[in-house]
Amino acid sequence: MTRLILIRHGKSSWDDPFGDDHARTLNQRGRDAAEAVGAWLHANGYIPDLLLVSDAVRTVETCELICPAFTTAPAVKYKPSLYHAAPDTVLDLVQRETAGCIAVIGHNPGIGMLANGLVKQAPAHPRFGDYPTCATTIIDFVGGIERAKGDVVDFVVPRDLIGAAGRDAD
Repeated sequence: MTRLILIRHGKSSWDDPFGDDHARTLNQRGRDAAEAVGAWLHANGYIPDLLLVSDAVRTVETCELICPAFTTAPAVKYKPSLYHAAPDTVLDLVQRETAGCIAVIGHNPGIGMLANGLVKQAPAHPRFGDYPTCATTIIDFVGGIERAKGDVVDFVVPRDLIGAAGRDAD
């Protein structure tokens, strides 16, 4: 069995709407969400052996906030090709790895489209289709990671973990 964890980065700051997209940082809501997702992953035993992370600032920060929740730190590979990657690009990178549990921290629309394309049946959660910031899916595969062959083990969005906390959810 192979396990894949697909995580969209936390909510990022739009303080400078004309700034470099690659350099956008997380806002406070995004930092809170990443920490909550890390705690949720740890509490449920969803511990990756390897994290593949886009090299954008907001994905790197998401990774840095998730990883402290793990007792044993997974290996991390920063991949420039994951920055706004198409689903096929993400899938190709994942299929080249041999770890038993791989997590990817990436961007929409690619990460959400990949999650939707890999599962046999989408979870009943109303947010799975639009894959909001810090959405996380746990998918198990018998054999290799292939389209429409994965079983959803779990899916969560930050609102499920920490509520709206007076902020509008994305």
